[in-house]
Amino acid sequence: MTHTDNLTELQHKSQLIEYFEKGNKPLEKWGIGTEHEKFLYRKDNLQRLGYNTTPGIGQILQRMTDCGWHPIIEKENIIGLTLDGASITLEPGGQFELSGKNFKNIHQTYEETRKHFEDLSNICKELDVITLALGFDPICSREQMPWMPKERYHIMKSYMPMKGTLGHDMMTRTATIQVNLDYSDETDMIRKMRVAQAFQPIVTALFANSPFSEGKPTGYLSYRAHVWDDTDPDRCGFLPFLFEDNFGFEKWVDYLLDIPMYFIIRNGKFIDSHHITFRSFLTGKHELKPTLEDWDNHVSTVFPDVRLKRFIEMRGADASCVSHIAALSAFWVGLLYNQEALDEAYSIIKKWDLSDIQVLRTRVPKYALHATSGRLNAQEIARKMLKISAKGLSERSRLLGIEDEGQYLWPVIEIAESGITQAEKHLHKYHTEWQGDITKLMQCWPQAEPIR
Repeated sequence: MTHTDNLTELQHKSQLIEYFEKGNKPLEKWGIGTEHEKFLYRKDNLQRLGYNTTPGIGQILQRMTDCGWHPIIEKENIIGLTLDGASITLEPGGQFELSGKNFKNIHQTYEETRKHFEDLSNICKELDVITLALGFDPICSREQMPWMPKERYHIMKSYMPMKGTLGHDMMTRTATIQVNLDYSDETDMIRKMRVAQAFQPIVTALFANSPFSEGKPTGYLSYRAHVWDDTDPDRCGFLPFLFEDNFGFEKWVDYLLDIPMYFIIRNGKFIDSHHITFRSFLTGKHELKPTLEDWDNHVSTVFPDVRLKRFIEMRGADASCVSHIAALSAFWVGLLYNQEALDEAYSIIKKWDLSDIQVLRTRVPKYALHATSGRLNAQEIARKMLKISAKGLSERSRLLGIEDEGQYLWPVIEIAESGITQAEKHLHKYHTEWQGDITKLMQCWPQAEPIR
């Protein structure tokens, strides 16, 4: 949005619907955006990096400006970086996130991710810092978490305990991979959102990579996914209304309108929203008048499994290495960016019982690919969907005249065939060669390739 657009005063719900309609893009303009987080630790004591500590995250951000990144400043602190359409941001506990450029193919996003990990690793080696990409911090406690100097995080920190018991853990001790894809119109958006929501539990299972907390097994293969389920029921989780006959842009707007606001920003300052819903804000229940910038901020403060902005975000995978990040992008691109694959996927989920999908989702954090519900078996579905995705990628690559993007699916094809996730491989090593010493995980975590 332009600065002028940001200041547009909101008066009618139609303006909010139009906001999403402006996300419609023709196929030739569809892109692939990948976001991924990782944890940073001091090498000497394996504690998470603070912002102003030495070594610290502020130091790392400063070093990255030497590589050409441009700083984003808040109250004299570098809180993020930008470069040629990509950005580096900080999650509340200092999780280091790359929001990649909008690319045309998986080869490009893979190279961007590989270079990012390489650049970050080089800086971390100089500072005696360890990087680790798992879905949940395997070592540090909630009380040991540093908090980044971003005003919105202080507001969210005080709000989270009102809604769930694990909100602070979500903010500081979880890390994810996210893929952002486009839609052509409302009908295309509806199909993609439904397919993404239905298969999100399968993705969580395939990418399960967070079995530890505070040095011990939790009993979950994706503890990150469990934490998200006890964060904030207003704005997180599974969205059954996506499958209702009247779902569309307006229904999504209605969902957002009834979610309490975190804050209002004016001239760079965060103002108390009194936790009113955006619907109340729109109808004059606050002394400030709502603008399109307020709506844009509010849209980004809901965290369901699948989120609609002016593109679609698939949010449910544990953080991992370069190969798994590329695999997640490839999986969703193969399903959603090839019409035949999307149609086949959609025909499959139309036969499923909604309650079975929801039950499967509740079981996946603990059992991953071993989860079942009714006629649904996570491992069987994963195998089938990977074949559909691979076909979609092959056809897409042929049309684009590029090397087959299906090559990036290999890590998760291996997992789907064996039924053994990264989390289970870590647990096996924990109980055998690591002899219960979680610090061994820090020494063997791969920077580029998954454990095989």
